[in-house]
Amino acid sequence: MAKGPTVVILAAGAGTRMRSALPKVLHPVAGRPMVAHVAATAEALKPARLVVVVGPGQEDVAASVAPHPIAIQALPRGTGDAVKAARAHLKDASEVLVLYGDTPLLTAATLRRLLAARRRRKAAVAVLGFRPADPSPYGRFVTDGGLLQRIVESRDANAEELKIGLCNAGVMAIEGSLALKLLDRLRNDNAKGEYYLTDLVALARKTGHDCAFIEGEVEELQGINSRAELAMAEAAMQKRLRLAAMENGATLQDPETVYFSADTRLGRDVTIGPNVVFGAGVAIADNVTIRGFCHIDGARIAAGATVGPFARLRPGTTLGEDVHIGNFVEVKASSLGKGAKANHLAYVGDASIGAKVNIGAGVITVNYDGFGKYRTEIGDNAFVGSNASLIAPVKVGAGAIVGAGSVIAHEVPAEAVAVERSAQSMREGGAPKLRARNKARAEAAKKKR
Repeated sequence: MAKGPTVVILAAGAGTRMRSALPKVLHPVAGRPMVAHVAATAEALKPARLVVVVGPGQEDVAASVAPHPIAIQALPRGTGDAVKAARAHLKDASEVLVLYGDTPLLTAATLRRLLAARRRRKAAVAVLGFRPADPSPYGRFVTDGGLLQRIVESRDANAEELKIGLCNAGVMAIEGSLALKLLDRLRNDNAKGEYYLTDLVALARKTGHDCAFIEGEVEELQGINSRAELAMAEAAMQKRLRLAAMENGATLQDPETVYFSADTRLGRDVTIGPNVVFGAGVAIADNVTIRGFCHIDGARIAAGATVGPFARLRPGTTLGEDVHIGNFVEVKASSLGKGAKANHLAYVGDASIGAKVNIGAGVITVNYDGFGKYRTEIGDNAFVGSNASLIAPVKVGAGAIVGAGSVIAHEVPAEAVAVERSAQSMREGGAPKLRARNKARAEAAKKKR
């Protein structure tokens, strides 16, 4: 079995155009740091190893790609210098694949085409190119007879070279036995005084080796250097995720208003209404309906459940089969058993709800006392009436009934009925007198102003 490539992801750039304290490659696309997208794409190639080059003090970038090792580029001296920072990982590589941490839309299929082109040509180097609408910032491919002769950076290009539309996307595959030899021959005698990785092409040609190239899609290859480009990448990623969801058997009633995270998992025959947002860590089984205007984050939803409209599921939520969560219901760190219902205006937090439990409108599990969070446990087939407050920690036994408007602070045994409310007082014919008194009080208050 052929040995996979050694992948080097360059992620040391400061990203000053983002105007952010957060390193550029950590800005999220579909809820995942862009460098983590690149790492996941590289992992699909089953690489021999994967190393990420970061700048000094970028521990947060290293953490985002763990458990992969990192290499540190001490000074920002160009892409060639960045790859050399990973030289300890390249010594026995059969093939080196260089990627960039700010290209989250890059696909494994494109990388496989690049690797195949290098191997087919037996080339020392193969580079991925594209044809952007505005080529001015990019290096140009100088080609001859289907082979790549050199790459000239935009700042160093002459008038004729600037007319070339085929540009460098940065992604490069290098024959492993030649990688360190070519890297060590790089020089920084150029307009920026940097060590350009692109110079490997000319160096390989001078020693009699062929260099290859392939063309990729513009949308897939454009890097992210600004907030505007980040927004465009988000839009492109969401389009990709929506199409994948529909191809895999989900119905999106208004696709452009549904927002997925990169790790959202949907079963078959899931129906999603308009204006639904999925945060990280959501898994949804078959035949689930998510009605419009829901926000779902870190939740697992079993088959046949219905959620929304206008519901919020927060991290740690688990809904069993055929659970109903209705409008303006919020669930956090709670599990609801098969067939349980909370159909209106309820808050269920830090709770374990049994099968076929009914949570009435306005019910609150009072889980926080200002210092700690406490759990509520409700047994199977229990009924909690409207506007009840359950003061955690508290248990309501199986089959028990909690009367509407009750404040429950003590355990309710199984099959018991618990009602806690003040006695109702009433004065026959008292309404006119009360209105007269209230009117007089309001008029007196006006006179004092």
